[in-house]
Amino acid sequence: MSEHSTNGDGADLTRLAADVDEVVSKAARTVDIGRRGFVISVLVFVLLVGQLLPWVGPHTGWQVLFGQGGAVPQLFATTSSVFGVGASVLALSTRRWWLTWVCAMGGWFASVDGLLAVWSQQSSSATNTPGTGPGIGLIIALIATIVLAANWMRTAWSRS
Repeated sequence: MSEHSTNGDGADLTRLAADVDEVVSKAARTVDIGRRGFVISVLVFVLLVGQLLPWVGPHTGWQVLFGQGGAVPQLFATTSSVFGVGASVLALSTRRWWLTWVCAMGGWFASVDGLLAVWSQQSSSATNTPGTGPGIGLIIALIATIVLAANWMRTAWSRS
């Protein structure tokens, strides 16, 4: 009988070790977003609101995303939507550590695109005259993207 109970204890110990390894492996791949998750969620919402407001002349952000209003603002609309909204939602829902880095790096890339989009609305190379200026939605989206990128960067570094 003692041989059977030793076998059972060994099997239990093996299962426990496998369970511990699985938990440790999952913990190594995930990040605890904590309270910052709420701030990030609000910033994603603000970015979505910015998409509904005017960006370039009468064109709203979602119209710019689909090709109206110029190439540089369209690039910002695309990168802010992909990284600021899409990747953020994915990272918040899965809590994958590598996605926090995607959001951080993509957010900074989108921020540079946003600065170029604002600049493109303030100047005109063809006529050497000032442009009509960026719309309020473009400004809101740029600020939200910069703050979102900073929050994702802090989240990504908090795990290191």
